[in-house]
Amino acid sequence: MNENDTPKAEWYVISTYSGYENKVAQSITTKAENQQLTHKILEVLIPTEKVCEITDGKEKEITRKVYPGYVLVHMIHDDEVAYLIRSIRGVTRFLGGDPNQAATKPIPLTPSEMAAMGVNLGESVEINLSEGDTVKIVGTAMDGLTGIVQSINIEEKTCEVLVSMFGQETPTKLDLKDVSRLD
Repeated sequence: MNENDTPKAEWYVISTYSGYENKVAQSITTKAENQQLTHKILEVLIPTEKVCEITDGKEKEITRKVYPGYVLVHMIHDDEVAYLIRSIRGVTRFLGGDPNQAATKPIPLTPSEMAAMGVNLGESVEINLSEGDTVKIVGTAMDGLTGIVQSINIEEKTCEVLVSMFGQETPTKLDLKDVSRLD
């Protein structure tokens, strides 16, 4: 078996009975440890968000499940792992496969789907830039020119800047690292 044949861990969605998310997540983690499958089940996650709730004039911060009834599992999918997860009380099925056929392999989430769900996959991009900001271009052939940010694409780590060249406004796609915000 060469390096390319090694199965890759991917993110899968597990559907659970409502209110069972924490129990299912804990059971998956415990069973993986007990059956020495932690090399195949790498992470179990319940997406949550902090929300400020005001009740009777009192403000308190609570943690709320973003997707009630679902648990995310970062794992290498095979029959052994699928059986372990399906055998847990409260699990209804994997999402993305044929619900009528237990043997159907579920479809893993893509990185962009994970990002859309607000799940950080280890690489975060923090920028101090927004549309309408004036920026200076650095480290390119247009070094020193300024322009206005028209759009930002976090996934591609690029932005479109309207640059004035030769008396014309020209939209230019640049890497985020090639622009510096002017204050």
